[in-house]
Amino acid sequence: MRPMPLLVLTAALFPAIAAAQATPPDPRVMGAQVLLDRLGFGPGVIDGASGMSLTKALRGWQQAKGLPVTGRLDDATVGSFEPYRAMPTMIGVTLTPDILEGPFVGPIPARESEQAKMASLGYSDAMEKLAERYHTTPATLVALNAQQTKLAPGVVIKVPNVIPPASNFPADLNPAWRKTLWTLNVGSDQPEVAKVVVDKSDGVLRAFDGAGKLVAQFPATTGSRHDPLPIGQWKIQGRSYNPPFHYNPKLFWDAGSKDRKALLPPGPNGPVGVVWIDLDKQHYGIHGTPNPEKIGRTESHGCIRLTNWDAARLAMMVKPGTPAVFQP
Repeated sequence: MRPMPLLVLTAALFPAIAAAQATPPDPRVMGAQVLLDRLGFGPGVIDGASGMSLTKALRGWQQAKGLPVTGRLDDATVGSFEPYRAMPTMIGVTLTPDILEGPFVGPIPARESEQAKMASLGYSDAMEKLAERYHTTPATLVALNAQQTKLAPGVVIKVPNVIPPASNFPADLNPAWRKTLWTLNVGSDQPEVAKVVVDKSDGVLRAFDGAGKLVAQFPATTGSRHDPLPIGQWKIQGRSYNPPFHYNPKLFWDAGSKDRKALLPPGPNGPVGVVWIDLDKQHYGIHGTPNPEKIGRTESHGCIRLTNWDAARLAMMVKPGTPAVFQP
Protein backbone atom coordinates (compact mmCIF):
# COMPACT_ATOMS: atom_id res chain seq x y z
CA MET A 1 0.00 0.00 0.00
CA ARG A 2 1.36 3.40 -0.94
CA PRO A 3 1.72 5.89 1.96
CA MET A 4 -1.01 8.51 2.13
CA PRO A 5 0.20 11.86 0.78
CA LEU A 6 0.30 14.65 3.34
CA LEU A 7 -1.80 17.55 2.10
CA VAL A 8 -2.02 21.00 3.59
CA LEU A 9 -5.27 22.93 3.87
CA THR A 10 -4.05 26.37 2.94
CA ALA A 11 -5.18 29.11 0.60
CA ALA A 12 -1.56 29.73 -0.34
CA LEU A 13 -1.46 26.34 -2.05
CA PHE A 14 -4.93 26.77 -3.57
CA PRO A 15 -5.02 30.24 -5.16
CA ALA A 16 -8.22 29.51 -7.09
CA ILE A 17 -9.88 28.33 -3.88
CA ALA A 18 -8.75 31.45 -2.04
CA ALA A 19 -10.19 33.66 -4.74
CA ALA A 20 -13.52 31.81 -4.67
CA GLN A 21 -13.96 32.56 -0.96
CA ALA A 22 -13.18 36.27 -1.06
CA THR A 23 -15.35 37.03 1.99
CA PRO A 24 -15.59 34.96 5.20
CA PRO A 25 -18.71 32.79 5.59
CA ASP A 26 -21.58 34.48 7.42
CA PRO A 27 -22.16 32.34 10.59
CA ARG A 28 -25.90 33.15 10.65
CA VAL A 29 -26.36 32.16 7.02
CA MET A 30 -24.21 29.06 7.40
CA GLY A 31 -26.19 27.98 10.45
CA ALA A 32 -29.42 28.28 8.50
CA GLN A 33 -27.94 26.36 5.55
CA VAL A 34 -26.84 23.51 7.81
CA LEU A 35 -30.25 23.28 9.50
CA LEU A 36 -32.11 23.33 6.20
CA ASP A 37 -29.82 20.66 4.78
CA ARG A 38 -30.37 18.39 7.78
CA LEU A 39 -34.13 18.96 7.64
CA GLY A 40 -34.34 17.91 3.98
CA PHE A 41 -34.66 21.34 2.37
CA GLY A 42 -31.37 21.49 0.55
CA PRO A 43 -29.68 24.88 0.16
CA GLY A 44 -27.15 23.55 -2.36
CA VAL A 45 -23.55 23.86 -1.20
CA ILE A 46 -23.13 25.16 2.34
CA ASP A 47 -20.89 28.20 2.02
CA GLY A 48 -22.22 30.84 4.42
CA ALA A 49 -23.31 33.09 1.54
CA SER A 50 -26.85 34.24 0.78
CA GLY A 51 -28.08 33.49 -2.71
CA MET A 52 -30.83 31.99 -4.80
CA SER A 53 -30.32 28.42 -3.52
CA LEU A 54 -30.76 29.54 0.08
CA THR A 55 -33.81 31.59 -0.91
CA LYS A 56 -35.37 28.52 -2.55
CA ALA A 57 -34.64 26.37 0.50
CA LEU A 58 -36.17 28.93 2.84
CA ARG A 59 -39.29 29.21 0.68
CA GLY A 60 -39.68 25.43 0.71
CA TRP A 61 -39.27 25.20 4.49
CA GLN A 62 -41.70 28.07 5.00
CA GLN A 63 -44.27 26.38 2.76
CA ALA A 64 -43.89 23.08 4.60
CA LYS A 65 -44.27 24.75 8.02
CA GLY A 66 -47.19 27.00 7.05
CA LEU A 67 -45.16 30.17 7.48
CA PRO A 68 -45.32 33.31 5.33
CA VAL A 69 -43.34 32.41 2.21
CA THR A 70 -40.76 35.19 2.04
CA GLY A 71 -37.55 33.37 1.17
CA ARG A 72 -35.84 35.33 3.93
CA LEU A 73 -34.48 34.59 7.38
CA ASP A 74 -37.30 36.53 8.99
CA ASP A 75 -38.36 36.31 12.64
CA ALA A 76 -41.00 33.62 12.03
CA THR A 77 -38.52 31.42 10.18
CA VAL A 78 -35.79 31.86 12.76
CA GLY A 79 -38.35 30.97 15.42
CA SER A 80 -39.24 27.76 13.56
CA PHE A 81 -35.61 26.65 13.95
CA GLU A 82 -35.81 26.88 17.75
CA PRO A 83 -36.49 23.15 18.34
CA TYR A 84 -33.17 22.35 16.65
CA ARG A 85 -30.96 24.86 18.49
CA ALA A 86 -29.38 22.16 20.66
CA MET A 87 -27.68 20.72 17.60
CA PRO A 88 -24.39 22.48 16.79
CA THR A 89 -24.23 23.65 13.20
CA MET A 90 -20.42 23.52 13.09
CA ILE A 91 -18.36 20.69 14.56
CA GLY A 92 -14.80 19.45 14.71
CA VAL A 93 -14.20 16.06 13.12
CA THR A 94 -11.12 13.91 13.48
CA LEU A 95 -9.84 12.80 10.11
CA THR A 96 -9.44 9.03 9.71
CA PRO A 97 -7.87 6.84 7.04
CA ASP A 98 -11.39 5.93 5.86
CA ILE A 99 -12.42 9.58 5.47
CA LEU A 100 -9.21 10.34 3.53
CA GLU A 101 -9.26 7.14 1.52
CA GLY A 102 -8.67 7.42 -2.23
CA PRO A 103 -7.75 6.53 -4.79
CA PHE A 104 -7.70 10.10 -6.08
CA VAL A 105 -7.56 10.53 -9.81
CA GLY A 106 -6.28 14.06 -10.31
CA PRO A 107 -7.83 16.54 -12.74
CA ILE A 108 -10.73 15.15 -14.80
CA PRO A 109 -10.17 15.58 -18.55
CA ALA A 110 -12.88 17.46 -20.43
CA ARG A 111 -13.26 15.07 -23.35
CA GLU A 112 -15.36 11.95 -22.89
CA SER A 113 -12.89 9.91 -24.97
CA GLU A 114 -10.20 10.67 -22.38
CA GLN A 115 -12.51 10.06 -19.43
CA ALA A 116 -13.30 6.62 -20.87
CA LYS A 117 -9.62 5.65 -20.50
CA MET A 118 -9.68 6.22 -16.74
CA ALA A 119 -10.18 3.44 -14.19
CA SER A 120 -12.75 5.58 -12.38
CA LEU A 121 -14.11 9.12 -12.28
CA GLY A 122 -13.40 9.42 -8.59
CA TYR A 123 -12.54 12.47 -6.55
CA SER A 124 -9.64 14.52 -7.84
CA ASP A 125 -8.09 14.91 -4.39
CA ALA A 126 -8.82 14.70 -0.68
CA MET A 127 -10.00 18.31 -0.55
CA GLU A 128 -12.75 17.64 -3.09
CA LYS A 129 -13.85 14.51 -1.23
CA LEU A 130 -14.01 16.35 2.10
CA ALA A 131 -16.00 19.21 0.57
CA GLU A 132 -18.57 16.81 -0.85
CA ARG A 133 -18.70 14.77 2.34
CA TYR A 134 -19.68 17.86 4.31
CA HIS A 135 -21.90 19.38 1.59
CA THR A 136 -19.68 22.40 1.19
CA THR A 137 -16.89 23.73 -1.04
CA PRO A 138 -13.11 23.55 -0.82
CA ALA A 139 -13.07 27.35 -0.47
CA THR A 140 -15.32 27.14 2.60
CA LEU A 141 -13.13 24.48 4.21
CA VAL A 142 -10.14 26.76 3.74
CA ALA A 143 -12.07 29.65 5.32
CA LEU A 144 -13.22 27.60 8.32
CA ASN A 145 -9.84 26.17 9.27
CA ALA A 146 -6.47 27.53 10.27
CA GLN A 147 -3.82 27.92 7.60
CA GLN A 148 -1.36 25.02 7.34
CA THR A 149 -3.96 22.54 8.61
CA LYS A 150 -2.70 19.15 7.49
CA LEU A 151 -5.12 16.66 5.94
CA ALA A 152 -3.87 13.57 7.73
CA PRO A 153 -5.34 10.94 10.08
CA GLY A 154 -5.75 12.28 13.61
CA VAL A 155 -6.06 15.93 12.58
CA VAL A 156 -9.23 17.74 13.67
CA ILE A 157 -10.89 20.07 11.16
CA LYS A 158 -13.97 22.28 11.44
CA VAL A 159 -16.86 21.38 9.12
CA PRO A 160 -20.61 21.96 8.69
CA ASN A 161 -22.50 19.48 10.86
CA VAL A 162 -24.34 17.45 8.23
CA ILE A 163 -23.65 14.10 9.88
CA PRO A 164 -26.97 12.23 9.87
CA PRO A 165 -28.50 10.97 13.12
CA ALA A 166 -29.20 7.48 11.77
CA SER A 167 -27.52 5.00 9.44
CA ASN A 168 -29.66 1.93 9.98
CA PHE A 169 -29.67 0.74 6.40
CA PRO A 170 -31.13 -2.64 5.39
CA ALA A 171 -28.71 -5.52 5.73
CA ASP A 172 -29.08 -6.38 2.05
CA LEU A 173 -28.20 -2.89 0.83
CA ASN A 174 -25.49 -2.94 -1.83
CA PRO A 175 -22.17 -2.55 0.06
CA ALA A 176 -20.69 -0.13 -2.47
CA TRP A 177 -23.82 2.03 -2.28
CA ARG A 178 -23.74 1.88 1.52
CA LYS A 179 -20.18 3.23 1.40
CA THR A 180 -21.26 6.01 -0.97
CA LEU A 181 -24.04 7.03 1.42
CA TRP A 182 -21.52 7.08 4.28
CA THR A 183 -19.07 9.14 2.23
CA LEU A 184 -21.81 11.68 1.41
CA ASN A 185 -23.24 11.75 4.96
CA VAL A 186 -26.65 10.57 3.77
CA GLY A 187 -28.64 8.89 6.54
CA SER A 188 -31.24 6.16 6.64
CA ASP A 189 -33.90 8.43 8.15
CA GLN A 190 -35.34 9.62 4.84
CA PRO A 191 -39.10 10.21 4.52
CA GLU A 192 -41.27 8.01 2.33
CA VAL A 193 -42.25 9.90 -0.79
CA ALA A 194 -45.44 9.36 -2.79
CA LYS A 195 -44.80 11.94 -5.52
CA VAL A 196 -41.97 14.02 -6.94
CA VAL A 197 -42.69 17.36 -8.60
CA VAL A 198 -40.13 19.31 -10.63
CA ASP A 199 -40.92 22.96 -11.29
CA LYS A 200 -39.09 24.53 -14.22
CA SER A 201 -40.17 28.02 -13.17
CA ASP A 202 -38.36 28.01 -9.85
CA GLY A 203 -35.72 25.34 -10.41
CA VAL A 204 -36.51 22.97 -7.56
CA LEU A 205 -37.50 19.36 -7.04
CA ARG A 206 -40.17 18.85 -4.39
CA ALA A 207 -41.04 15.57 -2.69
CA PHE A 208 -44.48 14.96 -1.14
CA ASP A 209 -45.70 12.20 1.16
CA GLY A 210 -48.93 10.25 0.78
CA ALA A 211 -50.94 12.98 2.50
CA GLY A 212 -49.68 15.61 0.06
CA LYS A 213 -47.33 17.20 2.60
CA LEU A 214 -44.08 18.70 1.34
CA VAL A 215 -41.35 16.70 3.09
CA ALA A 216 -38.22 17.54 1.11
CA GLN A 217 -37.01 19.99 -1.51
CA PHE A 218 -33.77 20.27 -3.45
CA PRO A 219 -32.37 22.85 -5.88
CA ALA A 220 -32.20 21.42 -9.40
CA THR A 221 -30.90 22.07 -12.87
CA THR A 222 -33.85 21.41 -15.18
CA GLY A 223 -32.86 21.28 -18.82
CA SER A 224 -31.90 23.99 -21.29
CA ARG A 225 -33.07 25.84 -24.37
CA HIS A 226 -31.75 23.03 -26.56
CA ASP A 227 -33.03 20.23 -24.31
CA PRO A 228 -36.00 21.57 -22.33
CA LEU A 229 -37.50 19.84 -19.33
CA PRO A 230 -39.98 17.24 -20.67
CA ILE A 231 -43.22 18.61 -19.25
CA GLY A 232 -45.67 15.89 -18.30
CA GLN A 233 -46.42 13.07 -15.89
CA TRP A 234 -43.82 10.32 -15.68
CA LYS A 235 -42.90 7.50 -13.33
CA ILE A 236 -39.68 6.41 -11.71
CA GLN A 237 -38.64 3.02 -13.04
CA GLY A 238 -35.60 2.25 -10.95
CA ARG A 239 -32.32 3.42 -9.46
CA SER A 240 -28.79 2.67 -10.61
CA TYR A 241 -26.14 3.23 -7.94
CA ASN A 242 -22.64 4.40 -8.89
CA PRO A 243 -23.43 3.86 -12.56
CA PRO A 244 -21.12 4.00 -15.56
CA PHE A 245 -22.22 6.40 -18.29
CA HIS A 246 -22.91 5.44 -21.88
CA TYR A 247 -21.87 8.51 -23.85
CA ASN A 248 -23.67 8.76 -27.20
CA PRO A 249 -22.79 11.98 -29.08
CA LYS A 250 -25.99 11.70 -31.13
CA LEU A 251 -27.95 12.58 -27.98
CA PHE A 252 -25.95 15.75 -27.25
CA TRP A 253 -26.45 18.86 -29.35
CA ASP A 254 -23.08 20.23 -28.24
CA ALA A 255 -21.08 17.08 -29.06
CA GLY A 256 -18.04 17.50 -31.27
CA SER A 257 -18.12 16.23 -34.84
CA LYS A 258 -15.33 13.76 -34.05
CA ASP A 259 -16.88 12.43 -30.85
CA ARG A 260 -17.59 8.71 -30.71
CA LYS A 261 -19.62 6.52 -28.40
CA ALA A 262 -17.81 5.73 -25.17
CA LEU A 263 -18.40 3.95 -21.88
CA LEU A 264 -17.33 6.21 -19.04
CA PRO A 265 -16.39 4.58 -15.72
CA PRO A 266 -18.42 5.27 -12.57
CA GLY A 267 -17.54 7.81 -9.92
CA PRO A 268 -18.74 11.00 -8.25
CA ASN A 269 -17.09 13.04 -11.02
CA GLY A 270 -18.96 11.19 -13.77
CA PRO A 271 -21.59 13.03 -15.85
CA VAL A 272 -24.44 11.63 -13.71
CA GLY A 273 -22.60 11.54 -10.39
CA VAL A 274 -23.29 8.76 -7.91
CA VAL A 275 -26.83 7.73 -8.89
CA TRP A 276 -29.19 7.59 -11.86
CA ILE A 277 -32.93 7.56 -11.07
CA ASP A 278 -34.51 6.27 -14.26
CA LEU A 279 -37.77 7.63 -15.70
CA ASP A 280 -40.23 6.01 -18.08
CA LYS A 281 -39.18 8.52 -20.74
CA GLN A 282 -36.29 7.17 -22.75
CA HIS A 283 -32.91 8.78 -22.04
CA TYR A 284 -34.28 10.90 -19.16
CA GLY A 285 -33.62 10.65 -15.47
CA ILE A 286 -32.79 12.40 -12.21
CA HIS A 287 -29.14 12.22 -11.27
CA GLY A 288 -26.14 13.66 -9.47
CA THR A 289 -23.40 15.93 -10.74
CA PRO A 290 -19.63 16.42 -10.62
CA ASN A 291 -20.15 20.17 -10.00
CA PRO A 292 -22.49 20.74 -7.03
CA GLU A 293 -21.77 24.46 -6.90
CA LYS A 294 -23.30 24.87 -10.39
CA ILE A 295 -26.72 23.39 -9.62
CA GLY A 296 -29.39 25.80 -10.82
CA ARG A 297 -26.75 28.00 -12.44
CA THR A 298 -25.98 26.04 -15.59
CA GLU A 299 -27.96 23.98 -18.10
CA SER A 300 -28.50 20.25 -18.55
CA HIS A 301 -29.38 18.06 -21.49
CA GLY A 302 -33.00 17.79 -20.39
CA CYS A 303 -32.47 15.64 -17.30
CA ILE A 304 -32.87 16.81 -13.70
CA ARG A 305 -29.54 17.34 -12.01
CA LEU A 306 -29.04 17.52 -8.23
CA THR A 307 -25.99 17.61 -5.97
CA ASN A 308 -24.67 14.12 -5.37
CA TRP A 309 -25.82 14.15 -1.75
CA ASP A 310 -29.33 15.35 -2.65
CA ALA A 311 -29.62 12.80 -5.48
CA ALA A 312 -28.55 10.07 -3.06
CA ARG A 313 -31.14 11.20 -0.51
CA LEU A 314 -33.85 11.23 -3.15
CA ALA A 315 -32.86 7.73 -4.28
CA MET A 316 -33.56 6.52 -0.73
CA MET A 317 -37.00 8.19 -0.72
CA VAL A 318 -38.48 6.92 -3.98
CA LYS A 319 -39.13 3.52 -5.48
CA PRO A 320 -40.21 2.08 -8.84
CA GLY A 321 -43.64 3.42 -9.69
CA THR A 322 -43.28 6.73 -7.81
CA PRO A 323 -44.93 9.46 -9.95
CA ALA A 324 -42.69 12.26 -11.20
CA VAL A 325 -44.55 15.33 -12.41
CA PHE A 326 -42.64 17.88 -14.48
CA GLN A 327 -44.37 21.21 -14.82
CA PRO A 328 -43.59 24.65 -16.32
